[in-house]
Amino acid sequence: MNKDQIEGKLKNIGGKIQEGVGDLIDSPEQEAKGLAKQGEGKVQEKVGDLKEAAKIATK
Repeated sequence: MNKDQIEGKLKNIGGKIQEGVGDLIDSPEQEAKGLAKQGEGKVQEKVGDLKEAAKIATK
């Protein structure tokens, strides 16, 4: 596991929490920010996956 994969997972988890809090306090803005953060996390995680695959392929 590399840095991008870990940070991506953490952003995704943080985004889910933020989305849930936004839902609890009835704040569409916080829900949207949480969803956006989840998207960023998923993209960063995929970048990390590609880096890992490239590292394995070059061995």
